[in-house]
Amino acid sequence: MIPATEKAGTSAPVVDVVVPVYNEERDLGPNIRKLHAYVSDRFPFPTVITIADNASRDGTLALARRLAEELPGVRVMHLDMKGRGRALRAAWTQSDAQVVTYMDVDLSTDLAALLPLVAPIVAGESDVGIGSRLARGAHTRRGVRREFISRAYNLVLRLALGARFSDAQCGFKAVRGEVARQIVPRIEDQTWFFDTELLVLAQRAGLRLHEVPVTWTDDPDSRVDILRTAIDDLRGVIRLRFGSRRRAP
Repeated sequence: MIPATEKAGTSAPVVDVVVPVYNEERDLGPNIRKLHAYVSDRFPFPTVITIADNASRDGTLALARRLAEELPGVRVMHLDMKGRGRALRAAWTQSDAQVVTYMDVDLSTDLAALLPLVAPIVAGESDVGIGSRLARGAHTRRGVRREFISRAYNLVLRLALGARFSDAQCGFKAVRGEVARQIVPRIEDQTWFFDTELLVLAQRAGLRLHEVPVTWTDDPDSRVDILRTAIDDLRGVIRLRFGSRRRAP
């Protein structure tokens, strides 16, 4: 990991916002600058931004390193293999922040939701914060197909796993740092099912979860293969339903 610039200070940050990226050369610069401006000017907790590069093949890593030199409190981690879960595992378990979070590089979630996501954890009132596109008060802009798949998937989680959260896959979550270091190494999935497995294991462990309704705008340029991801997710549900309860912390 490339350390934060000197202006970020030497004390441990309160919040670490991890942004996993793969071939995001086009969107990385403007969106990291937007996020940096927000946490610098409008967010009350000392915060670092960690760009977690997932083996990008374009100029993403070079650009991320330039951003780290330019913007105080931005740092870079590079992984040689793809996988959002793999990136979060590496970034979260190595972070020294009180609260570790992540968000998608496209900033689909309105940044105004970051404070209610993080504040209850900082205050010691929650262990895991979940951004939800399906909770009451949320506002989303996305196609009918994605909306249907999302609702169907979360219904499956409630029926098969007893999930008490409404939206497992929203790319906007926060975890108390100590909890992340304990529970993340127990997560088997390294890709998209990582989020669901994290929440199921947290619920089974009796951790405190809170949901934040978000304003969310679908990215029309999303590279997620919906069908393949859905199949992999269902395999993960079956694994958790029949094989992994003993692994909960």
